Amino acid sequence: MNRAERRAAPKPARAPSGVRTTYPSAVGGAMKAPHEVRVIGGIWKRSKLPVADKPGLRPTPDRVRETLFNWLGQDLSGWRCLDAFAGSGALGIEAASRGAAEVVLVERDKALAQSLVQTCTRLKATNVRVEAADAIAWMARAEPRRYELVLVDPPFDANLFGPALRAAAPLVVDDGWLYLEADRSFTADELAPLGLRIHRQARAGAVRFHLLQRGAAA
Repeated sequence: MNRAERRAAPKPARAPSGVRTTYPSAVGGAMKAPHEVRVIGGIWKRSKLPVADKPGLRPTPDRVRETLFNWLGQDLSGWRCLDAFAGSGALGIEAASRGAAEVVLVERDKALAQSLVQTCTRLKATNVRVEAADAIAWMARAEPRRYELVLVDPPFDANLFGPALRAAAPLVVDDGWLYLEADRSFTADELAPLGLRIHRQARAGAVRFHLLQRGAAA
C-alpha cells in the first residue's frame, strides 16, 4: 500500500469505553468483554469495577449510564435503590456513588456476589449490601414500595423481562423509578397493567433502555 492509499484507508471504529460483555453487535455477533468498567460520577468517580468473564454478563456501557443518571439527576441523596441483576454492580454502585442512602445488589452467581462484596469493601461502600440470591425470588419476598429506584437488567437470553418487571414494579414507591434494559422496546400498553409509564427511552446499538415511573394509583 502506498502513502496515498494509507491516507485514504478508513480507520477501524473504536468501541465506546465500558461496552457490555456480549452486547449484540449490528451484525448479530458479540463484542468482546471488557475486563473492567469505571464509575463515571460521584464520590467513587473513575474507580475501577472488575468484570468477570462470564456468559451473559453485560456491564452497562458508560454512555448508557451517563444518560440514565442525566435523566434521574446527578444527586440521589437519600434514595433507596435495588440493583436486581447486579452482575458487575456497575449500575447499583453508580447510584451509591451519587449519594444513595441504601443500595442492594442482588446476584445469584456466588462468585460474582463474592466479587461484589470485595469491591464494596475496597470502596468502603457502607451504603451497599450484597445479596447472593435469585433476583426474581428475592423480589417476590421483598417489602413492597420500598425503593425510589429499581434497576432491572436481566440476561437477554433468559426470557426474564416479563417476570422481572412483574416482580420489580410493586417494590417501587409512588412516583418512583424503574430502569429496564432489554433487547427490544416495551410499549405503554404492555407496562400500564403494572402501574408503570414510560418517562424516557433510548437505544444504544441493539439495546433498548427505558426509564419508567410508577403511578401513585398503581
